[in-house]
Amino acid sequence: MSGLLDGAASEIARAVNARESSAAELVDAALARVGERDAAIGAYLTVADDLARDRAKRVDARIAAGESLPLAGVPLAVKDNMCLEGTRTTCASKILENWIAPYTGTALRRLLDAGAIPIGKTNLDEFAMGSSCENSALGVTRNPWDLGRVPGGSSGGSVAAVASGTAPIALGSDTGGSIREPAAFCGVVGFKPTYGRVSRYGLIAFASSLDQIGPIGRSVGDCALVYAAMAGVDPCDATTVDRQVEPVAARPREDLKGTRVGIVREFALGALDDGVRSVYETAYRDLEKLGAELVEVELPTADYGVATYYLIAPAECSSNLARFDGMRYGLRVEGPDVGATYELTRAAGFGDEVKRRILIGTYALSSGYYDAYYVRAQKARTLIAGDFARAFERCDVIACPAASSPAFEFNAKSDPVSMYLMDYYTIPMSLAGLPSLSVPCGYLTPNGSANPLPLGLELTAPLFADAALLGVAGAYERATKHSARHAPAAAP
Repeated sequence: MSGLLDGAASEIARAVNARESSAAELVDAALARVGERDAAIGAYLTVADDLARDRAKRVDARIAAGESLPLAGVPLAVKDNMCLEGTRTTCASKILENWIAPYTGTALRRLLDAGAIPIGKTNLDEFAMGSSCENSALGVTRNPWDLGRVPGGSSGGSVAAVASGTAPIALGSDTGGSIREPAAFCGVVGFKPTYGRVSRYGLIAFASSLDQIGPIGRSVGDCALVYAAMAGVDPCDATTVDRQVEPVAARPREDLKGTRVGIVREFALGALDDGVRSVYETAYRDLEKLGAELVEVELPTADYGVATYYLIAPAECSSNLARFDGMRYGLRVEGPDVGATYELTRAAGFGDEVKRRILIGTYALSSGYYDAYYVRAQKARTLIAGDFARAFERCDVIACPAASSPAFEFNAKSDPVSMYLMDYYTIPMSLAGLPSLSVPCGYLTPNGSANPLPLGLELTAPLFADAALLGVAGAYERATKHSARHAPAAAP
């Protein structure tokens, strides 16, 4: 049973649908593995033993009644900023440390309907604000490839759960790179769909015009399976797009003949360290070997992505997090009057990074500065989206690094700006709402690490070309086989 957990999610579902295995047995094996491995990793904030076993019984009953479920019995790790009824949903923040979700979000509910079984809620940067998972107020998550290094963020717990083998699939959320960057750091596949493709209902908001739920898995095929189960319009989320979801191909492409891959001139590899540059140069050559034509494209406004993002996202964060005031739910620190209660609650409940972004956002939205900062940032966002549209006139997908380095050691990025720059390659795609993913592309052993560390190739497609993007990534993965490697913590 333990061996089945190391296989593809599709194989797990096939075995359960064929009644060669039961969901109950798989859940017990997954929970046992969490008990064995997660003390060292720290991927989970809550392990949902009772809920998982109850859901497994329901799945087995449905199979016995003759149903066939696309995710039958597949254990699922869930980032702890998504509501799952009856479970603690914390956003890794003291302000929500003991809050119990009263409902289940749409994307997660669709996966449960498809037979997936949530085994736990995973750690993250507080309210999804960070690039390393070091900003959690509730625990430390370590990279399964090197326990002295970060897993990346903000979806660090979800990617660490998949990389350590405790869950075959996981859900993360991506605002400016929070699925793709940690996926690159932990050697798994992380996919951010087109904005509006997957419902955000039940996702506790950070930046509403940027947040997107997406799948994390050990392969492109697993991510495609999860995406197909949860994508689509949702009446509970007005930002979802009422447009038919294109089916994902059942079999991966054999090659990339006829595919034009854009290499962004502004993302030239010359600024990267020699070892990192060599890995990405090899990845580009591998695309050519598969038959792809590499063409140079331009994104003149790409360098403004980080500055643009760190005005828009904090502004939306300032608005969204105003609801956490100690009056309705979450932490409450009593003061002599209502105003003091607000201040004391938020001072005690929010961490430094969340406070920093609230302050930046509130300043950018304040009278006299709104036009100078926030409105200008939105205009820059429009220019960035326009640059991508013009680039896609010359290519079908864009390839670039997912991160400028392998996972770094804890406390290596001590100032906020150096941490913000970790999302340099992922932010422009988020601002434009494009589908984008990270797929493992090679390994590098940096100084001070006993193990080789993975790097990820970021692939991006035009709006709503999610299925085509997964096809290109699947062909690359199949040819290079980088995703087949296990992190040391996942070794038998």
